[in-house]
Amino acid sequence: MFTRCLATVIVILAMGAPAWAQGREDLQIFKDISRQVLQYPHFTIFDSVNAQVEGGVVVLTGKVTMPYKVDDIEERVARVNGVTQVQNNVTVLPVSGYDDDLRFRISRSIYGNSNFWTYGAMVNPPIHIIVENGRVTLEGVVNSNIDRMLARSLASSFGAFSITNNLKTDAEVASDLEKI
Repeated sequence: MFTRCLATVIVILAMGAPAWAQGREDLQIFKDISRQVLQYPHFTIFDSVNAQVEGGVVVLTGKVTMPYKVDDIEERVARVNGVTQVQNNVTVLPVSGYDDDLRFRISRSIYGNSNFWTYGAMVNPPIHIIVENGRVTLEGVVNSNIDRMLARSLASSFGAFSITNNLKTDAEVASDLEKI
């Protein structure tokens, strides 16, 4: 279970980040950043934070639901040993009753499905649901391609304008980690 949580954070933080593992120091800094984000008590399944580390310089990107999270996450990352600079490009999702309703309905549908109960029981559930202006993005890690397709199917039944499925399987994450 810990491995899945760690893999989820690595995928969420490193999606599309080729430069983050250029050295052993950067890899350790990245792992410490991952831990800091995971341990942030306000980081939810409705937030997504990505990090790139190169020479102690950290670039944060992603989307969060509340403005205070941007500063809190930056402060937590800046305290990580070895971080020399933080460039914070995390944005705040717009306030929208429609988006909030969509988030909750999709999360209930996914995590309420018996195929995803084990995911929902985790301290840091691995499927993140990002909703911006009625557009949904699924991010994180699932066991199989079937789970990835089922999650997308469940998310598509609530009238979202579009759905982007960035979920990765355990095998894809393992393959990505082997490249490091």
